[in-house]
Amino acid sequence: MRVTVIGCSGSYPGPESSASCYLVEAELQGRTWRILLDLGSGALGSLQRHVDPGSIDGVFLSHLHADHCLDLCGYYVMRKYHPDGALPRIPVWGPADTAGRMARAYDLEEQPGMNEEFDFIPYGTTAIEVGPFTVTARRVVHPVTAYGLRIEADGRALAYSGDTGLCHGLDDTAREADLFLCEASFMEGAPNPPDLHLTGAEAGLTAQRAGSKRLLLTHIPPWHEPAQVLAEAGGEYAGPIALAVPGEVHEV
Repeated sequence: MRVTVIGCSGSYPGPESSASCYLVEAELQGRTWRILLDLGSGALGSLQRHVDPGSIDGVFLSHLHADHCLDLCGYYVMRKYHPDGALPRIPVWGPADTAGRMARAYDLEEQPGMNEEFDFIPYGTTAIEVGPFTVTARRVVHPVTAYGLRIEADGRALAYSGDTGLCHGLDDTAREADLFLCEASFMEGAPNPPDLHLTGAEAGLTAQRAGSKRLLLTHIPPWHEPAQVLAEAGGEYAGPIALAVPGEVHEV
């Protein structure tokens, strides 16, 4: 698998990055399959620097906060009104109310809403197969319904935290992952509310106890100093660690 960081800014777009979006690619029978993990504010513009958005085979939303899903509105416009004709309907997995949430975000009636452009599918308890990918969604703790995502292909595993506090769902998602893409929105020592986000140290601690082989820190808000978050995580995690950078490609 290849993971391209499309956007990694936490909570809202920053001066150097759009909000959360990650392009995952893998080959199967001579064809490149592409899925997106989240499509947050500003990410659709950034995505076009890397691939044709019409080539995406499916979208997986970790949760329905704007910085993780709202550019689905622009994607709806692109697919519906493309000058070459409407693009084929593609699957979008997410929490149970994703179709309604997106219709309301664009001020559409819920029927048809965006259902003619996207096949909205709620996460269940079984793994999801898309081309070479097997995707498992696990509930994590956040003020809204949220999921950690584990993507497996060719015997390798990518773990994506979405937004979460410390929880068993996060540990299971990250277990022995070849790459753990983990949010680190909070700083140690601040009066952080529970069950909302992780500090760098908590991201490192989770990666260490889960046996993740590499840690990539993401979702750092523009008001924080990334080097400090990296240092916090490095104090808890003994493996290779780095900050997510827009445009970088990571082999898994």
